[in-house]
Amino acid sequence: MKITLIGCGNMGLIYARAFLKYSIVKPEELLLVEKSEARVIELKKLGFGEVVTPDDDRILDSELILLAVKPQDFKQLSESLAGRLTDKNVILSIMAGTSINFIEQRLQHKAIVRAMPNSPASLGMGVTAIFAHPEVSALQLRKAENVLSTTGRTVYVDVESQMDSVTALSGSGPAYFFYIVKHMIEAGKAMGMDEGVSSMLVKQTMLGAFHLINQADKSLDELIKAVASKGGTTEAALNSFESDHLGKAIKKGILEAEKRAQELSNN
Repeated sequence: MKITLIGCGNMGLIYARAFLKYSIVKPEELLLVEKSEARVIELKKLGFGEVVTPDDDRILDSELILLAVKPQDFKQLSESLAGRLTDKNVILSIMAGTSINFIEQRLQHKAIVRAMPNSPASLGMGVTAIFAHPEVSALQLRKAENVLSTTGRTVYVDVESQMDSVTALSGSGPAYFFYIVKHMIEAGKAMGMDEGVSSMLVKQTMLGAFHLINQADKSLDELIKAVASKGGTTEAALNSFESDHLGKAIKKGILEAEKRAQELSNN
């Protein structure tokens, strides 16, 4: 399978590395599209694939064309591709807030899969939600899923509008956990702990808690109850969280993120 990668920033190169690592393509089967001459030189040094310009006809030989550009850069890019794509080309877009309908209109093409990854993709531990145009065949969708699975797990959503919810929940989600970990570490320091010790305790606790969530045959409420003894230290912290409406604040923040994703969407 030949793949073209348009947009060679951080996320684009994460995919390039993953494709090569898992032998999805060979370097000679991967085209990296770049218009900046300085950036072309940098990309060639990496040796991930052949570096070409947006008007290169070889792009049209690719079964999968991955759009990893910023939404504001898509307009100019679309002008070089519009009307040139064929039935064998599948567009896989990871552009945030950019609907399939918008891409279809700009490219005059229907075989489009929209995806929303998150930053743990850089470790192969991401989660990516996908939605496809009705014209995408089962085989084409499976190929897109296989490519995306090189960076973690994939999940299909039935309604495209849910991609804004995905953006708020898992796309932005890592930052929420970073925020909580940061303040737990700060609490350790406030209790007189060395920052390194506090950091290690919090990070390992979070890692262990994740594995309990994944492997324990218990609900989240049951897991909480198992740690929170009546009248104990955990209950004291949880009571404080409740009185400060922490749960409601987290939910409200995520809903605000969804609202902002909807405002930024190109529909």
